[in-house]
Amino acid sequence: MTRSFLFVPGDSGKKLLKAAESDADAVIVDLEDSVAPREKPRARSIARDFLSQHGELELWVRINPLDTEDALADLRSLMPSGPTGIVLPKPHGARDAVQLGKLLDVLEQEYDLPAGSTSVLPIATERPAALFHLHEYIGATPRLAGLTWGAEDLSAAVGASRTRDDSGNWLEPYGLARSLCLIAAAAAGVRAIDTVFTDYRDDQGLRTYAENARRDGFGGMLAIHPAQVAIINEAFLPSNAEVERAQRIVDLFAESPDAGAIGLEGKMLDRPHLTQAREILELAKLQSGQRK
Repeated sequence: MTRSFLFVPGDSGKKLLKAAESDADAVIVDLEDSVAPREKPRARSIARDFLSQHGELELWVRINPLDTEDALADLRSLMPSGPTGIVLPKPHGARDAVQLGKLLDVLEQEYDLPAGSTSVLPIATERPAALFHLHEYIGATPRLAGLTWGAEDLSAAVGASRTRDDSGNWLEPYGLARSLCLIAAAAAGVRAIDTVFTDYRDDQGLRTYAENARRDGFGGMLAIHPAQVAIINEAFLPSNAEVERAQRIVDLFAESPDAGAIGLEGKMLDRPHLTQAREILELAKLQSGQRK
């Protein structure tokens, strides 16, 4: 269960090595926004070497948008190293994830990788029109590993001067995008991953944000600095009370395997509660050092 996804510029071997030594559950090698256009060929070379040397890690690659020439160059350069998945920026909608999946079909075969082994994680809200197509991710591609969202490109597209209020809370348009991402992921049956907390020096602000993200239903969070990883990982682990309750739910359903619902503490619980309880127990394994 991946809680923390750490973005690292693909053109910095030093930062990539530091990320590999961190406790991030996953590293996202970024070939898009953090790399200047003239540096992209060099970044592909550095990233390719990094992936080849760290295959034991969960490694994702954020390629350039699918409607750019750089996207195919990114894929051809990095796919031979067998990344865990591709982070898809600025999709117009699920059709871009489907198109990416078709490209991956070809490249997996070309580079002798297991069919369907490369997952896709779209940053689903960076284009305004994409917000009206989030429901189309339902059943779009079996490669879909989750949905995440971003506010900066969206705010630039609509002409906003800021994304948060003076208290640090999302302004209404970006709170809406966050909520739609969460609901769309649930409807598609995949995990929702919350966006970055940009002030990497504000530990308490990050802790509060990450705890609220888990409370709201997000399964993990993006990070932009190794110092954020420990706080995010801790925030997405369940409490002892949650683990105990989850185990009771699993045990009760095991005692009545044909039951559609069970009673616990005066409340009726159905199969979605069982699914949630199992996920909590999977997260608890991380707490005891057993990585899934």
